[in-house]
Amino acid sequence: MPLTAKLSREFYDKFGNAVVDELVNWFNQVDATYKLELRDLNELNFARFDAKLEQRIAELRAELRTGLASLEARFEAKLEQRIAELRGEIATLEGRLLARLGVVEGRFVARLGVVEGRFGTLEGRLVRWMFLFWVASLGTSIALIELGR
Repeated sequence: MPLTAKLSREFYDKFGNAVVDELVNWFNQVDATYKLELRDLNELNFARFDAKLEQRIAELRAELRTGLASLEARFEAKLEQRIAELRGEIATLEGRLLARLGVVEGRFVARLGVVEGRFGTLEGRLVRWMFLFWVASLGTSIALIELGR
């Protein structure tokens, strides 16, 4: 506006009030028209930009959903594969453990047989010693009874 006012003073001096006022009004109208058109154009461009942005965001979301679904499916497949592998390993370890327990049980039964055999031998020896002490006690008792008569 100050530029228009400065130009207006020079024009007033050369062309007079009516011509300059009309020219200033015409410039103001042109300026207002261009401002309105520029505002409309900016709003239109912003609306286009906003629509395109929304479209791209929607596309990105769709891509992300697809990618995440694919990733989830691959993860599930890998997880199932790893679970199957672990089940196989557990079955193998269980088989080895059962085999080892069978060996230990066999050794335990063998040792138990040895211990039972030793107990049998010990029992036989104990019975012999008991019989010997019983015979000796009986002989001593008979001898004491005969001496006491």
